[in-house]
Amino acid sequence: MPIVDGTSFVYTVKQGDTVYSIASRIGGTVPLLVEANAIYPPVTDPYLIFPGEVLVISTPGNRQVNHIVSTDESLNRIAQRYSTYVDLLQGVNTQIVNPNVIYQNQVLRVPALVYLVEQGDTLNKLAKRFGISLSTLLNANRQRLGISPDVIYPGYQLIIPLPTSKNIVVFQPLPGTVIRAGQQLSGFARAFEGVILYRIVDDNGQVVTQEAPIQTTAGAPAYGSFSIPITFNQQPTARSGELWIYTRSPRDGRIEDLVQVLVRF
Repeated sequence: MPIVDGTSFVYTVKQGDTVYSIASRIGGTVPLLVEANAIYPPVTDPYLIFPGEVLVISTPGNRQVNHIVSTDESLNRIAQRYSTYVDLLQGVNTQIVNPNVIYQNQVLRVPALVYLVEQGDTLNKLAKRFGISLSTLLNANRQRLGISPDVIYPGYQLIIPLPTSKNIVVFQPLPGTVIRAGQQLSGFARAFEGVILYRIVDDNGQVVTQEAPIQTTAGAPAYGSFSIPITFNQQPTARSGELWIYTRSPRDGRIEDLVQVLVRF
C-alpha cells in the first residue's frame, strides 16, 4: 500500500509564498510538491498557489505527519481537522503548556498518515480501506485543491486521520497494513497507572491475540508512550481483522477508550 514513507508537513499557504520558497524552507522538491498537491492544469495554472490553501509537503525522514500552525489557528480547530481531541494533541506534543496558546509556525505531531493516490483509487474505497467515513476524509483535506468527492489524481497525497479515542492513539501499525508477530505496536495513552490493553481478532472471529496488558511510560493525568512487540496466540484464519486497544472500567470491567485499527495478515 503506497503510504508515504517519510516526514510529511501540512502547511497553509501565506501571502508571498511560492512553491519554490515553500520547498526551500520546509524541504522536499518542487516537482514532488506540485504533484502531491495537484498544482497543475486542469486543476489550476502551473505552480499557482493562493493564501489559505493547504498543502502537503513530504520530506525524507521517519514516518510521521506534522501540522505547521497557521495564523489565528487554534488547537481545537486543528483537532477538528484530524477528527481527534485537544487533550490528545496536547498529550502527544508535550511542548504545549497551555492548550489555548499555540504559535504561528509551531510544528505539532498529529494522528494521521499520508497516502499516495494510485490509478483506480476512489475516496469511497480509501475511506473503507482505512476505516473512516468519507466526510472525515474530506474534512481532513479541506482547503486543498485537486480533491472532490468524485475526482482525485494519481500522485496526489491524501491526509488520512488515524483512529483515536480521547485517551489513546496508535501510531504503529497503521490502518490497512499487514501485521506480523513481533512487529511493534506503539503510540500514546492516558490511563490509570499507565496500563492499557490490546487484543487482535480476525474477520472470522478467531482471537489471534488474547487480551494482554501494555505498560505505558506514565500514568494519568499524563499521557505516556508505549511500544511493544505484537504477540500472536493463534494464527489468523482470515486475511484481515481488527486490532483493539482500550482500557477497562475499574468499576464494572467494561471496555473504555476503544481504538479499532483495521489490519491485514
